[in-house]
Amino acid sequence: MKIVIVGAGEVGFHIASRLARENKDVVVIDFDPEALKRLSESIDVQTVAGSGSSPAILEEAGIREAEIMLAVTDSDEVNLVACLMADTLSPTTKKLARLRGADFDRYHDTFKVNPPHIDTVINPDIEVVRTIERLMSVPGAVDVGEFADGRIKFVGVYLEPGSRLAGVRLADLPSVLKEDRLLIAAVVRDDQLIIPKGDNHLRDGDLVYFISEEKNLFRHLSIFDKHATPVKRVLIVGGGRIGYRLAKRLEDRSLSCKVIEKRAAQCSFLAEQLERTVVLHGDGSDQGLLVEENIQDIDLVVTLTSDEETNILASLLARRLGAKKTITQINKFSYFSLMSAIGIEQVVSPRLSAINTILQHIRRGKVLSAISIKGEEGEVMEALALPTSDIVSKPLKKIAFPKGSMVAGIIRKETIIIPGGDSVIEPEDRIIIFATREAIPGVEKILAVKLEYI
Repeated sequence: MKIVIVGAGEVGFHIASRLARENKDVVVIDFDPEALKRLSESIDVQTVAGSGSSPAILEEAGIREAEIMLAVTDSDEVNLVACLMADTLSPTTKKLARLRGADFDRYHDTFKVNPPHIDTVINPDIEVVRTIERLMSVPGAVDVGEFADGRIKFVGVYLEPGSRLAGVRLADLPSVLKEDRLLIAAVVRDDQLIIPKGDNHLRDGDLVYFISEEKNLFRHLSIFDKHATPVKRVLIVGGGRIGYRLAKRLEDRSLSCKVIEKRAAQCSFLAEQLERTVVLHGDGSDQGLLVEENIQDIDLVVTLTSDEETNILASLLARRLGAKKTITQINKFSYFSLMSAIGIEQVVSPRLSAINTILQHIRRGKVLSAISIKGEEGEVMEALALPTSDIVSKPLKKIAFPKGSMVAGIIRKETIIIPGGDSVIEPEDRIIIFATREAIPGVEKILAVKLEYI
């Protein structure tokens, strides 16, 4: 698989890094020589200096031989023109583009059926707002994903000290939980992602990922001592694109919302566009302002400024002053591993949201969706089992999945199966697979070759 990536920023860099580790042929285009130098020194990929909107540069990058082109620069206009040029030069190349401007929202479908024929339009701002809403709806969760049109949740929660599951061997879970059937699909411990086996034990402080049907979610959360706490009052720090989108969504849900924004002109825009949201001109990391706004009565503070340090500081300050819960926007991947150490558990990232959307469209096989776990340490994928597969009609315990991977769910029409060793995959089932980074190429090979006989 040859992939051309236009843009060597954070998203382009991390997608290129991931694909290069999987031995894919990757070419990255960017006009910034420093960005290309960072890439070539860190990753085994080909680089081309120039604008991805230039047909000559696309030709040099080998667009005619590329199976996929990703346009992920910070400029919507460059991404659109790059897709238009690629459509002209190589109509069979699959095109994905990142478009963040709200003005383009209503035209996403138009861009698919008309030139530049973009197969997938990615708006990370929209995806981040959806992620925030999912985190709001699942108490105590630090990570929430959805499969089977929302009927299956995969949830990450921390195992608190004194939990009844601390020290329990996974094979003994059924006897501890009695009638509750719980599938623990992954554990993050000391920054290492583990796909656990029956003889593994849970420990205090583990980040535990489990699979649950939506109807059983709150019962399963109570096993981890996480209980429903309705969010009624929200404070948003940062009234930019994402802050504005989130405030609109909260208004639709009739929640009490305040927005703190530094820029006076943006405050005027927000006040004109929002109907019931209180817009405050100020600095969200100003302790005096937070106290004045009765921060101790706020159920949720969401920090969404363009500056990560401000977001971190504002979240920590809000918690110290009595806010019940915070969600913090982070863009630098290097910060992710530090967050839990300083007391920030719920983190969202537009760049990570963009990467998750891209992954499902560049995986071999009938992958319907893919979500990163722990940054880049692993993925959870939803895939379709086709009738030609040789993994159907046999017990899971007799199938040699790559080490570090496991089938965590089977969706059969309207039935959701939390699988055991004797469970059998049937043709047209949708399967959910957890995999560590090292296991992903092996899983992808199974999905491509065995599920589709490519």
